[in-house]
Amino acid sequence: MTRFNRRAFARGIAAAGFGAAAGPALAAASWGKADLVVIGGTIYSMDPAQPQPEAFAVRGNRILAVGSAEDIRGLAGPATEVVDARGLTVTPGFIDAHSHPLAANEVVSANVDLRSIAAIQDALRARAARTAAGTWVLGHMYDDTKLAEGRPLSRQDLDAVSTEHPIFVKHRGGHTAVVNSRAFEIAGVTPDTPDPEGGKFYREGGAFTGKVAEYAVDVFEAVGDWPTVDRAGHAENASLITRRMAESGLTSTTDAWGDATGWQAYSDAYRDGRLALRVSFMPGGRNDIYRAMKAAKLHSGFGDAMLRVGAVKYGADGSASERTMAMSTPYQGRPDDYGILTMSMAEIDAAVDDAVAHGFRIGIHANGDVAIDRVLKAYERVLAGWEGENPRFRIEHCSLVTPALLERIKATGAVPTPFYTYAHYHGNKWGDYGEAKMERMFAHRAFLDYGIPVAPASDFTPGPYQPLMAIQSMVTRKDFKGRVWGPSQRISVAEALRICTVNGAYASFEESLKGSITPGKLADFVLLGEDPHEAEPDRIKDIPVLRTVMDGRTTFEA
Repeated sequence: MTRFNRRAFARGIAAAGFGAAAGPALAAASWGKADLVVIGGTIYSMDPAQPQPEAFAVRGNRILAVGSAEDIRGLAGPATEVVDARGLTVTPGFIDAHSHPLAANEVVSANVDLRSIAAIQDALRARAARTAAGTWVLGHMYDDTKLAEGRPLSRQDLDAVSTEHPIFVKHRGGHTAVVNSRAFEIAGVTPDTPDPEGGKFYREGGAFTGKVAEYAVDVFEAVGDWPTVDRAGHAENASLITRRMAESGLTSTTDAWGDATGWQAYSDAYRDGRLALRVSFMPGGRNDIYRAMKAAKLHSGFGDAMLRVGAVKYGADGSASERTMAMSTPYQGRPDDYGILTMSMAEIDAAVDDAVAHGFRIGIHANGDVAIDRVLKAYERVLAGWEGENPRFRIEHCSLVTPALLERIKATGAVPTPFYTYAHYHGNKWGDYGEAKMERMFAHRAFLDYGIPVAPASDFTPGPYQPLMAIQSMVTRKDFKGRVWGPSQRISVAEALRICTVNGAYASFEESLKGSITPGKLADFVLLGEDPHEAEPDRIKDIPVLRTVMDGRTTFEA
């Protein structure tokens, strides 16, 4: 029989510190005056015991008490900061259960989140001018569907930037890139080179377009001189991106494909007091860090509330935004294209068995219905002999579902992490799936209706991380041009808020620590300039974030 090492996991979870039912008088008697109180305004605690309290108090890094304004005022002393929230809305800190914060590394790469090929070329030329001869010139955050020219970036476009430097422009989806002719040369890839298993060199008329996908990307990442960043630079990158994410109201995130450099970067930033978010770190199953953690007898849950080891991460298929995910039916207008599988069934089974044997939860990237089915088969096999608490295996993205898949997800207790900003941000891509598929993609309504604790996930850099954009996207299902994609999957503002708070905590086994404004839980909360319930749905994303508090300290203030 298989048993999840819940005890080992629980050792990594800090005790709450205060009793959840502690009233203001008991709190004052036991712990003294508050460091901070929030009074007035509209408070959505996400705690069913007190869903809309009048006020709450913070002591240290914990919620001290929640209750009436009169009671909470009694906890304020001469040194207490009193926040008058009248006219404002307060929610628990927002949680992003799947992102890649360190992927946007502007220390070595040009940000090409731009709206024309010409602008991208200019940014790459500027980067090339300060890059040593022959060293890779890098670009990140490229999006093929948002260019004024109405076509994607090509090999020839990059050749116009440089034929001496190899150039590598990563799609913000993370599964494809565009490279120049010099890149093909140094990689030894010719028109006669076959596609690698689980990857593709795109061609037109027998010539390379420059686009490469999945394991074909690895061919280029393995050759030539790549720009380097020292340890201090990586820590600065971790500090910078977590501060930016805090500006959006986020207090926790999950790095969903971590390596040794990333773990060190977060650790260094944390040590120096420069980490502005709580980070659940998912080591990549193919990365050295996972092997090192297993050798050191570490496990999911190791760490503390600021930096903790999460589930191990694998990827079973392609991308939703880059239109490479593995489906049972073809893409619109591409009758022979069913997407790309990147793991065999045997590899998925082996990954799950290895994770369980070493005390790790597992999260497997599976976008299309074919990949989701394979992942569920592996989970079902292991859970058939399970003893003890359900391990909450994760299905990363879980984009295209069916009623049969939903029933199986519910039965396994798996946690899906569908993209929460995609309906809004990536609208130009959804025509490749068609209206029928979009009624079953990013299916927040369906997950909730089946009683599945669906988690909030941006997948940044592929998707924007802003939680208010996410709430708007889930509520309206409208893209940036006002087009509606999958209206049957709309949910309410209250449901979206719960996903972005309570469900986010559940996804990392931390619901006893965060996700609601509850006595004893961590003091993570956000002050908003407007109530999302009352705002015009199409402008929820524009609601100002006025203050973000994480661990009892302000990480952002407008």
